Amino acid sequence: MRFIRPTSMLLLGMYGTGAMLLGACGGEPAPAHPEQAIAPQADASTERTTRLPHPGSVTETLHGVTVEDPFRALENGDSPEVKAWTDQQNAKTRQFLDAVPSREALKREIAELIHIGNVDAPYVAVAIPGERRYFHTKREGEQNQPTLYVRDKVGGPDRVLIDASALSADGTNAIDWWYPSRDGKFVAWGMSENGSEESTLIVRDVKTGKDLPDRIPYTRYASVAWVPGNKAFYYTRHPEPGSVPPGDEKYYSKVFKHVIGTDPKSDVLVFGAGREKTDTPSLSISPNGRWLVVTVHQGWAKSEVYLQDLEAKGKTAGKWVEVAVKTEALFDAIARDDRLYIHTNDGAPRYRLFAVDYKTPDRTHWKELIVEGADVLTDVSIIGKHLVATYLHDASTRIERFDINGKSKGAIPLPGIGTASVSGPYEGDEMFFNFYSYATPTQVSRVDLKTNKVELWDRVGEKFAGEKINVTLMHATSKDGTKVPMFVVAGENLAKNGETPTVLWGYGGFNINMTPAFSARALLTVRHGGVWVFTVLRGGGEFGEDWHKAGMLANKQNVFDDFIACAEEMVAQKISNPAHLGIAGGSNGGLLTATVATQRPELYRAGLSLVPLTDMVRYTHYRIAQAWIPEYGDPANADQFKVLYAYSPYHHVKDGTRYPAMLFTTAESDARVDPMHARKMAARMQEAQQAGAAADRPILVRVESKAGHGAGKPTSKVVEELADEMGFLFHELGVK
Repeated sequence: MRFIRPTSMLLLGMYGTGAMLLGACGGEPAPAHPEQAIAPQADASTERTTRLPHPGSVTETLHGVTVEDPFRALENGDSPEVKAWTDQQNAKTRQFLDAVPSREALKREIAELIHIGNVDAPYVAVAIPGERRYFHTKREGEQNQPTLYVRDKVGGPDRVLIDASALSADGTNAIDWWYPSRDGKFVAWGMSENGSEESTLIVRDVKTGKDLPDRIPYTRYASVAWVPGNKAFYYTRHPEPGSVPPGDEKYYSKVFKHVIGTDPKSDVLVFGAGREKTDTPSLSISPNGRWLVVTVHQGWAKSEVYLQDLEAKGKTAGKWVEVAVKTEALFDAIARDDRLYIHTNDGAPRYRLFAVDYKTPDRTHWKELIVEGADVLTDVSIIGKHLVATYLHDASTRIERFDINGKSKGAIPLPGIGTASVSGPYEGDEMFFNFYSYATPTQVSRVDLKTNKVELWDRVGEKFAGEKINVTLMHATSKDGTKVPMFVVAGENLAKNGETPTVLWGYGGFNINMTPAFSARALLTVRHGGVWVFTVLRGGGEFGEDWHKAGMLANKQNVFDDFIACAEEMVAQKISNPAHLGIAGGSNGGLLTATVATQRPELYRAGLSLVPLTDMVRYTHYRIAQAWIPEYGDPANADQFKVLYAYSPYHHVKDGTRYPAMLFTTAESDARVDPMHARKMAARMQEAQQAGAAADRPILVRVESKAGHGAGKPTSKVVEELADEMGFLFHELGVK
């Protein structure tokens, strides 16, 4: 089942790990000659006060600090003046990128990489004893969107259930999420348009392939739990616009119960009344339908768990029991018939697993099954009488089996060093895992838990011939002495002459793990003689909650210091130098690249800042950004404002400074990060560039139409986007 935790959808992290899985290698090589010089175009569209509508340039005093905001007017994306500015910027960017000599060759190469596709491990539905259905998504070839398939038996053929590429003529409609019923007879799925992630919940009959009349709007990032018998399900949805203050319809997610065939307006509110507007619930229900469990996510370092007995009568009917509340820790709940399982970092930064009796859920009665170890316990799947634990060891996956009481049964072998995730039915003896690495496209394996036999179940890129690459785990020393890992992906014969074009990719936030990924960007760079570096920065969860907390709130500067240290290590090891060093990141990683570009501009030649945040003083005013306050802090708070303002990249651009060449990207339908961040940052850096002597360092902004933060973007748009990104980097870094 494509279960996406609501917190992962609320964060910035489409560019954390998943969006790196954009393809592999293949296709004809690009021309061997260096890029020809492209003269940057004069920028007449960015002026400080006269061309933009009131208030234009704003200066205000916040918490005793004078804050200049010269391009405040660029926040209003609906104004005709800003639309005209955007059109001018896009035209200038298009003129520059289209003149890159190798762009079309790169585009053909990238298309072949992207068309390798991706496949997910299946959700296994148990229809009746002995009968199962296997649901999974797969995208191959020129499909714009993944297709949701179903197999009626483990070795049977795939049957198309939802062809997402056919949902719209231009491929911009997407399946945001999907939840099969326990017996596999129905699938609740969310559809959105133009990458907006504004889902409408729809129910599809698996046998007929037809959708039921039920339609439930406002189900962005929905979580769904089916009741046995399929007459109803519990789900989360946001309020109807107009029922809350303007802008708040993006928050206040609550749990409702829907009976199939009834008007959703009559759905009963089950959980969420009176809670904080940024609380985000997700659901699970025991297979027998008795126990309903709600996990409430409160940022990325705290959650709560509540339990309801759906068979309770009298005074206890409808009562919610507190299982884990008011504790500064993360709790994830897995509901089974006999007991509840809790995966938590409470008292264990690298996580552990407990079993909880439904009738005595008080913490004093919890039984520890899997203790905290040296590696981070990232996830646990309960499959029949088996506990399957997924760990991170040096930011790479390992999988270990345990019996139902927590006794280790040994490791499940993986194809190599890479990333894997597990799925399996709530009963039985089979499990699945998908696997990918820097040189391996996604493949899915089935494991017989009785015999430990592992066999290939599905894959993409069958004809892909692995690139001849070396992956080296290196470490840099950050400003405070912390050792920062990084995966250095290079060709077999890397010459340490200090002149190899090198790109550092980073994220560092929201407890997101940067693990080995099959990356079109990386493989393309290595194929053309460059080096790609995946940095493992504080703020992620690769080494547990302590690592995460060391890069959030008041510790956010550690993330930037870590990234800078990795760049300096590339220079110290004579792999590259500032004239050939590039930086790249998306979303929270876009904030990272924009920030380090302002803090150490002399260290890099070029950068990609993709769908970024850049104005940390006003970020909470737009989209769903108030949900990120637990990670970044609140500029309305005096102490937290000082931290945010101290690194906010938009506010630290200085006239006359020679900045790296930068490409900022954003999209009109981005439901997470408002495009105003990219607009304002590009405008301010262009202004600073004009005030100095850096006319050879272009500052460009690319605004995509009919696209969002990254989720649901059709491959046709992805190919164009990557051709622009990589063409820009290759040109600026001198990649041949």
